[in-house]
Amino acid sequence: MTSPAKFKKDKEIIAEYDTQVKEIRAQLTEQMKCLDQQCELRVQLLQDLQDFFRKKAEIEMDYSRNLEKLAERFLAKTCSTKDQQFKKDQNVLSPVNCWNLLLNQVKRESRDHTTLSDIYLNNIIPRFVQVSEDSGRLFKKSKEVGQQLQDDLMKVLNELYSVMKTYHMYNADSISAQSKLKEAEKQEEKQIGKSVKQEDRQTPRSPDSTANVRIEEKHVRRSSVKKIEKMKEKRQAKYTENKLKAIKARNEYLLALEATNASVFKYYIHDLSDLIDQCCDLGYHASLNRALRTFLSAELNLEQSKHEGLDAIENAVENLDATSDKQRLMEMYNNVFCPPMKFEFQPHMGDMASQLCAQQPVQSELLQRCQQLQSRLSTLKIENEEVKKTMEATLQTIQDIVTVEDFDVSDCFQYSNSMESVKSTVSETFMSKPSIAKRRANQQETEQFYFTVRECYGF
Repeated sequence: MTSPAKFKKDKEIIAEYDTQVKEIRAQLTEQMKCLDQQCELRVQLLQDLQDFFRKKAEIEMDYSRNLEKLAERFLAKTCSTKDQQFKKDQNVLSPVNCWNLLLNQVKRESRDHTTLSDIYLNNIIPRFVQVSEDSGRLFKKSKEVGQQLQDDLMKVLNELYSVMKTYHMYNADSISAQSKLKEAEKQEEKQIGKSVKQEDRQTPRSPDSTANVRIEEKHVRRSSVKKIEKMKEKRQAKYTENKLKAIKARNEYLLALEATNASVFKYYIHDLSDLIDQCCDLGYHASLNRALRTFLSAELNLEQSKHEGLDAIENAVENLDATSDKQRLMEMYNNVFCPPMKFEFQPHMGDMASQLCAQQPVQSELLQRCQQLQSRLSTLKIENEEVKKTMEATLQTIQDIVTVEDFDVSDCFQYSNSMESVKSTVSETFMSKPSIAKRRANQQETEQFYFTVRECYGF
């Protein structure tokens, strides 16, 4: 004989649900901490880059001044009176010509290093400052979006808890009503059997007295049977009512369960990835790429012989990839970003029906609800497609702003044949104040519109 199946009690089911929700809540908290940590590391990295290039600019300027002093010393010597004969012969003497070219090259190197220092101070460092400001601003907005997404997810989980509790309550009422109905049926059977036995045991009496007694006993039995039948009818109606409520509650629970699992999947698989891609990392890698390419352009134009040392840096710049960084981050913190287990249907007190019940009288209600949901989904699909097109166009505009190829500073190293000092243009088209104000105003206005759309539509 098989042992009866053991069913989980309400407390056990709720305890398991609470445990799973607590684990998800802990994950959400750790996700925000992880993103905070990445933001702090970025700020520190950008600050280190600024300090590095500021110190390097000082070194380049000191080197330029020393080269200029060296060149002026020997140029002054060649211009002295005792060197006049030496100067007359310089057109025919190749060593003198080489000497003059060498001094001119020193002057050129001095100007190049002044230009390099100027580029570091007035081009590259401001770029890092801008990247740092943009990253902080975007992370703040991204954190707000992420927090809203997490709040929405927790709201869905809380709604599932409420629906599950309602299902448990109505199912318990249905079981209780069924038990009372069976008890009434037993009482009816018992009363009917008792009446039959009493009629069989009746002893003969005088005709008049026997008739009176039988009439009286029949009246009593009929009264008892009617009371039991009336009680049975009430309990039958109560059971039918509670059973219907239980079926509806179970259907609501199953629908909410499916919606919750879909929401959890969407958050972990799509929302988190989009949050890092389109919010936290928006323009960061591209801007850092541009700043470092400016450095590369300056160094490569200063001295082509430095290719061997610069190749390693260029290779690192070429490998700046937001997608790869995101994947690495998520792999490093796999326990934080991995999706949780799906919520499973928890049958209550032997209720093993794990699919929607479409029997009467809930069939018409389900069909009506299905039609309403299909209509709503069609409307949302059209709205989402329009919003998606708008967001894609806005995102492309932002990408165009932050990926403009303005890192070539080769013009800064073009000189005339004269020996006069040449002032660096320092990427005037990018770093001039009107250009900066216009670019940043357009960028921030576009960003504000982009985040407003995300917040309004929950993308």
